[in-house]
Order: sequence, then C-alpha cells, then structure tokens
Amino acid sequence: MQNVKVNLKDRSYEIKFAELTRLGECVRPLVRGENVLVVTDDNVEKFHLDSAKKSLEKCGFKVFEKVVAHGEKSKTPNNYLDVVHTLASNGFLRDDTVVALGGGVIGDMAGFAAATYMRGINLVQVPTSLLAMIDSSIGGKVGVDLPEGKNLLGAFYQPKLVFTDVNTLGTLPECEWKNGLGEGLKYAILCGGRLFDIMDGDVKNDLEEFVRLCAEYKAQIVEKDEKEGGLRRLLNLGHTLGHAIEKASGYSVSHGEAVKYGLKLILQASVKEGGEAKDIERAIALVEKYRADCPFDVKTLLPLVRNDKKAENASINAVLVKRIGECYVEKLSFEDFEKLF
Repeated sequence: MQNVKVNLKDRSYEIKFAELTRLGECVRPLVRGENVLVVTDDNVEKFHLDSAKKSLEKCGFKVFEKVVAHGEKSKTPNNYLDVVHTLASNGFLRDDTVVALGGGVIGDMAGFAAATYMRGINLVQVPTSLLAMIDSSIGGKVGVDLPEGKNLLGAFYQPKLVFTDVNTLGTLPECEWKNGLGEGLKYAILCGGRLFDIMDGDVKNDLEEFVRLCAEYKAQIVEKDEKEGGLRRLLNLGHTLGHAIEKASGYSVSHGEAVKYGLKLILQASVKEGGEAKDIERAIALVEKYRADCPFDVKTLLPLVRNDKKAENASINAVLVKRIGECYVEKLSFEDFEKLF
C-alpha cells in the first residue's frame, strides 16, 4: 500500500504501511540511539509485543518494555510518570526512542512521555487500533487526562515515524472496531466522496483504502495547520459534545462511540445554522447506520463543554456542517452554543 508523507516545516515524517516484522528495519535509519522502550497495554501485549520486540532486536536495538492496563482510565498522570521513570531508571538518553505500540491511549500517553523526557526523545507511533491508525497516531497531539477533563495535560510532538500494519486489526475486539468507526464517521462527513461511500457500505471490504484515505486527509490538514490555529479545528467535528459524553460516562463510553453521538447532535444543530437539510439528513442517516443514540440528555452535557480544552474565554470553536464534504468553524459564546440544542 502506498505510504503517506506528512510534510512539516521542522519535522516531516512518513506514515509507512508494512508488516510488523519490518518495524526494526524501518526505525533503524531514523534514530542513532540503541535503547528502545516499547509501551503497550495488556491486550496488545498478548498479540503483538513479541513480534515488535524481535523485529527491533534483530536490528540491533536494546529493547525494554512497559505494559499498562488497557482503556482510557490508564491515560493518567501517574501512568505517564511510570513511563518516564522507566526511561530514567534504564538510562535512556536523548538519542533513544519510545515506541508506542497500541491504540490511542498508548499513543497519547507514551507520546507525552517522549515529548517531555529530557525535553524530547525519539517517538515512533505503531497504531494497532482502527482509531489510532486513522486519527490519533497522526499529527503530534499527545497527552493525558486530568480529573477535570480529557487531554488537559499535553503537547504537540511529532513522531519520527508512524508505522501501520493493517493486519494487526485482525486481533481487534469488536468494541474497539466500533470505536474506530465512530471516528471514521467524522472523516466521512468532512471529506465526503469516496470515504463517505466506503462507510455507507462495508468498511471491511475496502479496509486498506479506508485507512489510507483517512491518513491522507489528516496529513493534509496537519501540514497546513500543525498546532490547531485554524484549519485543523475542523478535525474536532463531533468532539466538543463527544468529550462531554466521555466525561459524563466516567469514560465508560469509548472515544469513538462518544464522537458518533456528538456528530449526530451537531448535525441536527447544523440544520438550524443554515446547513443544507437534505445533505445533512444523508449524513445523519449514515451516523444512525452505526447506531448513534446519545446516552445522556444534552442538558447534562452542556455544562461540561465549558471545561473542554478547545474553549476560549467565554466561547467555543464549534465545528458545523454546511453539507457533506464542507464543514466550517464558528466561534460561539457558550450561551449561543447551548441555544443550538
């Protein structure tokens, strides 16, 4: 499958599609240090840790490992500090490397450790979930959650490489597959066209193309707006209320599922803001195909929006839909945002 380049001013990198057994040979030319810490969770460990370690060791790396419990509840400052202490206690230096092997939680937390240890060491993202492959491993957003909100402690830190083996999705639990499809709906509405058609059918029939198209779209956005000063805010479509849903559920609702519910709510609100009704009805029908019934009354969610990291003073940058393939950001006061619902 064709690789994707993320062209940035200071730190360009590639999204490489290959089998996990080739991880070591792809990382070796990019880094000078000999030490690698593979951070993963207890689910991914069973299926992919051994293969990743053997590939890295074959290419001369000294490999360490750190395994945490799976799930959003592991994306905490304490687990982040455990990763940092593992780096320090094993003598990692600035030329050494963190490999984030897993889904979005692992990529975010391990990435934040790489970004902050010694003011930044090498990071390689190896996404093994659909959500991580199409979204969270690309673009350099890393961080952990605080009790007050999701991703409130974080940074922008680009990896040396995003290494994607689509075959690892064969071990993905059904709940994680649905989690990724929730995020995929965002891309279908942002892009329209072929991505919308793939999601309107059976994604598994065109899985490699789907992953590549999502990666290409995000790469193009990140190239134009690396640190979310404007255009990149489009990628928050469905996320403002999605994050509120996650928080309200105590993170028992997965990120992708929450985004799916958030998409349905923002699509309904977009009609009130002048969106093309027939086109938005098609988008809502697509979201509903993936079963999008919000588990909370919207009045419960709105107060939580004020704690979202995308809030600015007394306003929120709301991503609204004009039509499929055409979305826009509108800065609204919290009061005006709430009136949409």
